[in-house]
Amino acid sequence: MTQDTVLDLMRDGLMTIMLCAAPPLIMGLAVGIVVSIFQTVTSIQEPTLAFVPKIVAVLLSLILFGPFMLSTLTDYVNRLMAAVPTLIQ
Repeated sequence: MTQDTVLDLMRDGLMTIMLCAAPPLIMGLAVGIVVSIFQTVTSIQEPTLAFVPKIVAVLLSLILFGPFMLSTLTDYVNRLMAAVPTLIQ
């Protein structure tokens, strides 16, 4: 196994991780910004107010983007398993 092969495997793995982690993180970030703007405008400084909408948004994004995330992970694992015979050399 060459250094280029290892770097390609690492790059593909990191891209897969980013593609799978991005939807829930972006949804949580967007909801957090909206809630913080709402808290600033209304002068409500309740720290627990931000948690429930974020949790709901992340759960909804997991339900919505779950099939995409699962297919991305399965494609990566299938590519990795198909490449095993060439990596053992």
